[in-house]
Amino acid sequence: MDTAKIRAAAISAAAARRGDNSAQAYDVERVRQDFPILSQEVHGKPLVYLDNGASAQKPRQVIDAMSGAYETYYANVHRGVHFMSQRATEEYEAARKKIATFLNARSENEIVFTGSATEAINLVAHAYGRKFLKAGDEIILSHMEHHANIVPWQLLRDDIGIVLRIVPVDDDGNLMFEEYKKLLNPKTKLVAMTHISNALGTIVPIGDVIRLAHDQGAKVLVDGCQAVPHMSIDVQALDADFYVFAPHKVYGPTGIGVLYGKEDLLNTMPPWQGGGDMIVNVSFEKSTFQKAPLRFEAGTPAIVEAIGLGAAIDYVSALGMENIAAHEEGLLHYATEKLSAVDGLRIIGQAQEKAAIVSFVMECAHPHDIGTIVDRAGVAIRTGHHCAEPIMQRYGLAATARASFGLYSTREEVDVLADAIGFVREMFG
Repeated sequence: MDTAKIRAAAISAAAARRGDNSAQAYDVERVRQDFPILSQEVHGKPLVYLDNGASAQKPRQVIDAMSGAYETYYANVHRGVHFMSQRATEEYEAARKKIATFLNARSENEIVFTGSATEAINLVAHAYGRKFLKAGDEIILSHMEHHANIVPWQLLRDDIGIVLRIVPVDDDGNLMFEEYKKLLNPKTKLVAMTHISNALGTIVPIGDVIRLAHDQGAKVLVDGCQAVPHMSIDVQALDADFYVFAPHKVYGPTGIGVLYGKEDLLNTMPPWQGGGDMIVNVSFEKSTFQKAPLRFEAGTPAIVEAIGLGAAIDYVSALGMENIAAHEEGLLHYATEKLSAVDGLRIIGQAQEKAAIVSFVMECAHPHDIGTIVDRAGVAIRTGHHCAEPIMQRYGLAATARASFGLYSTREEVDVLADAIGFVREMFG
């Protein structure tokens, strides 16, 4: 049985265990009512938002949670004894616990709030990389990485002399796993790899990646920015050393990121920023630091953003990640079929395992022209290199157009996109 069938069987089994048929009865129209922004028109047409891979829209539950915090109990956290500070601290730390449960971390102490997922990767590069890596040590990346999982390691390379090794992908966008195995060697100290490609939608067999890296004695950082919105993540089952994600892609706010790290590992790492809240004691002679996670959270944190993230986690958890995954998988198959039927359109990335992301080019039009024209039909898609220039270069492209789907996307929206692309074909074909 292939992986897609195994996943489908798991979805059905989960629904059966709950004694319901919610996986089959996912009510996307009811879900859409929770997102105020989706009811508006753009250029006189109903908004069709298919740019979820860049950033997802926010449900009213998140908006209300953040507004409620500002309106009723906003104060700084951890340092105040008054009611407002105590309430804000409780809600802030409750969000940390929700994320730990959501990822199946062993403890909330393994959840670090950062300014973004990009900052989370930079934190590991600075705090782990500069302490534990030395000249000649090797880090393995894949050809599919987002710039945020390339540039920090290049900066570390230029600073201390590590070596970067790159796993190629095949013409369909599958990770070339046998090549990955060949790159592993005693010099491999870290593997930093995406879970799902933001440019292709490829789902990397990250559990196998981690297992082989650990067999070699290497640590693993996983960029989960595109995975967390689309599937259930169990960091203990994966045995990831570090796992990062971007809350704004999982229907939460911007201005905050999440780093999961094994608690023992985090506590071996030095702080990477200094300031208030990450200290135990400070004198002009010496400072001592908190244990994880606070040692990595210097200064006033993104308090209300964390509260909004907690509400987003509540929201997707209530819908059920299995149900969301099943809904999006159906959309992916439908969109692939519809767009493949457009003469002169080529989908970039046809991996065996994909998330609900469809990148494409057309013989007759530049991606930027495609994006501009479909926008007039109310359709929002992303065009460009998607902060993934190396994989664009792999396919000899400067850019693609990308439709990325979310839990509120519909087949009717796919039809609107296909019709708009048909108009592009008529204009330029």
